Amino acid sequence: MDIIFIQGLKIDTVIGIYDWERKIRQDIVLDIEMSANIKAASKTDHINQALDYKAVSKRLIDFVQRSEFQLVETLAERITQIVLKEFKVTWIKLTLNKGEVLTGAQGVGIVIERSNG
Repeated sequence: MDIIFIQGLKIDTVIGIYDWERKIRQDIVLDIEMSANIKAASKTDHINQALDYKAVSKRLIDFVQRSEFQLVETLAERITQIVLKEFKVTWIKLTLNKGEVLTGAQGVGIVIERSNG
């Protein structure tokens, strides 16, 4: 399995369960690993045969910025479903870091893996 990754994708959104969180925008950071067969792209050297990580990033930025979920679990699940359904990906691993929302912690978040099939 070949892995295409996007690391450190920072997106601002409304996320959280507390009243103060519902009134502000917070940065989340995404690390994404996606399965993609790169053989065709490596032979043709053409983007049409590749997983276009720029297109994935733009789609996720648009979605996340417009979202207002309470739970990181919900946001993470929706992100993985978008990638699996809209791009030629059979497996995804997503790390969603909500940042320094706990005193003494550099970050909090979730890591999930999903696949088609």
